[in-house]
Amino acid sequence: MKTKIRLGILGGGPDSLIGIVHRIASSMHDSYEIIGGVFNPDYNENLKFAEEIGLDKKRIYEDYEKMIDEELKLDERERIQVVSILTPNFLHYPMAKKLLENNFNVICEKPMTTTFEEAKDLENIYKSKNLTFAVTYTYTGYPMIRQMKEMIKSGVIGDIQRVDLQYYQGWINPIIHDSSKRSETWRLQPEKSGISCCIGDIGTHAFDMLEYVTGMEVDELLSDLNYVYDDNTMDVDGTILIRFSNKIKGVIRASQIATGEENNFTVAIYGKKGGFKWEQQNPNYLYHLTETEPMKVLKPGHDYNSGFAKISAKLPPGHPEGMFDSMANIYYGVAREINGNKEFDGEYPTLNDGLRGMLFIEKAVESHKNGNTWVKLN
Repeated sequence: MKTKIRLGILGGGPDSLIGIVHRIASSMHDSYEIIGGVFNPDYNENLKFAEEIGLDKKRIYEDYEKMIDEELKLDERERIQVVSILTPNFLHYPMAKKLLENNFNVICEKPMTTTFEEAKDLENIYKSKNLTFAVTYTYTGYPMIRQMKEMIKSGVIGDIQRVDLQYYQGWINPIIHDSSKRSETWRLQPEKSGISCCIGDIGTHAFDMLEYVTGMEVDELLSDLNYVYDDNTMDVDGTILIRFSNKIKGVIRASQIATGEENNFTVAIYGKKGGFKWEQQNPNYLYHLTETEPMKVLKPGHDYNSGFAKISAKLPPGHPEGMFDSMANIYYGVAREINGNKEFDGEYPTLNDGLRGMLFIEKAVESHKNGNTWVKLN
């Protein structure tokens, strides 16, 4: 009989957008059982929500420190094995640090921390342990993103020449023009969100995706950020030029004031022999462009896909797979590693992805504040 991995969750209560995504994703491959955690800082609300989703109240705790202390008293065969951190950004570091120090595997929402220094500290602790640490850059789990990664690695489009990633949302537009709403939104509060809003929230998705599918690291960047109002200290829009080298360049465009946009994340990678285009709002279609043949459209579930793309598709061709499925593939990758079955490079975004993400955020803000100058990442 298969033994499921025992999962604990911090944050992600009933009002959380991402909480239900993680809970459903963890269940999709039948690899996890949610044991308990801390879903809400109000203990009574915490207990109430645990009852709603059918958890044993004895494994619901007042805070994460109490959870760790009490779980360590249990036999290893009962103890929570992996903890998902779904809280606002400023809590990621202290929670992840204490979890790693006490030998719990971690799945953490992005950005991994609020500073690069904090991320380096987590890296140092992680290197001294034999643990799994995943950062949920959700979109890396889509089957056709993984197909793109494999095809780029195998040289299908040749040497990369140009990259273009766009991530546009509009949800901050009705907030940014109202000073009272700005002060109430945690993503626009540096003490909770870190030094960046838009770039830290969605720009980092584009940066991680870029490095994930190409297999290369960005060398330097130049950013031009938009804060809209002088009294707003958090960016809500930005354009970032990037260079892998003097011969490989591109752009990341991110905005949360793109009025009317929902979740418009697009990826375009152009090589010497061809290109790929992908849109998050139509994630089952990977467009393969060349100069010598008509455009091809690749879709999940078909035998022509790579082994990595195949294990990432759960349904036959023609059945849409979406964000829940993408997040589920990240959870599945963590489970496969814990169970000793990891087979492919990139089955989940690693702590190093989180570290690179924090470096990107800080360098983007630095470049803008320096007067839009080129800054090195490596």
